[in-house]
Amino acid sequence: MPAAFPFSAIVGQEEMKLALLIAAVDASVGGILAMGDRGTGKSTAVRALAALLPKIKIVEGCRYRCDPDTTDAACAGDCGAHSGPGRKKACLAPIAVVDLPLGATEDRLVGALDIERALTEGVKSFEPGLLARAHRGFLYIDEVNLLEDHLVDLLLDVAASGENVVEREGLSVRHPARFVLIGTGNPEEGDLRPQLLDRFGLCVDVRTPEDLATRVEVVRRRDDFERDPAAFTQRWKRKDDAIRRQVQKARQRLAEVSVGDTILERIVALCAAVGTDGLRGELTLVRASRAVASLDGDATVADKHVRRVAAAALRHRLRRNPLDDAGSAARIERGVAEIFTA
Repeated sequence: MPAAFPFSAIVGQEEMKLALLIAAVDASVGGILAMGDRGTGKSTAVRALAALLPKIKIVEGCRYRCDPDTTDAACAGDCGAHSGPGRKKACLAPIAVVDLPLGATEDRLVGALDIERALTEGVKSFEPGLLARAHRGFLYIDEVNLLEDHLVDLLLDVAASGENVVEREGLSVRHPARFVLIGTGNPEEGDLRPQLLDRFGLCVDVRTPEDLATRVEVVRRRDDFERDPAAFTQRWKRKDDAIRRQVQKARQRLAEVSVGDTILERIVALCAAVGTDGLRGELTLVRASRAVASLDGDATVADKHVRRVAAAALRHRLRRNPLDDAGSAARIERGVAEIFTA
């Protein structure tokens, strides 16, 4: 497996990096949608974060990467790794980053009958798909706005339930499929279906850097990495280790971070002022702000935490206002300035 570019060596793209760290601390925030120019390090950042995170415990031999401490009963009947004397044996595995190609079939995504075993052994056996591989990891979709509608429908069902249910060819399989959905795309190539757009917790805007010095530094670091990945990774190891410890500590103290009534009222007022659809915006903003506070080592969510994530949590949830031609980011900035203190 090729080495991943160090997360701490990524130049700029602060909003995207913060969104990924939030997802690493609290997966309940939801997926991340990164829309913008090609070649701006979106997939690099995702793989860098996955390589940065500590390995997870899984049941050895389990095809669904189940947690041995809280084993999902959903796959116990299908995976022999959960049965037998001595119970479950655990092992460590890296966080999975699974790519969903645009041309993938439904069977490739959800799983299907294992044809080889059916023909050679005469046994009906389930061959897990990409959703099983992505469990407790990341499902990455490049050009997500071009994904076929029937695959979008499947993803919506699984994202809502946390389970993948397959009923076909005489098979009836149910297995856990909880993952962080990360999509990237270019808005000039088409819009996302509203149902899928709403499933992404955070939406970040990724642009090509315009500053000359920043662009030079991006090219320099990438060239250094490609010429000697091992040496480049070693140079950034200390900073990556610091981020890894920050994420681990943030996960441990997340439940202790409180959201006061005043902050909660301001969050609700902000969502009402900018005109968000539904209440998912408020919930996402609360969770994302709590994760940021935990990353900062703070015990209570404050204005500064909400301000950092307001745009990412709300920009894709705004209703169109024909009387206000300002972009979503401008509307959110204006609302934040009116409601939150500097």
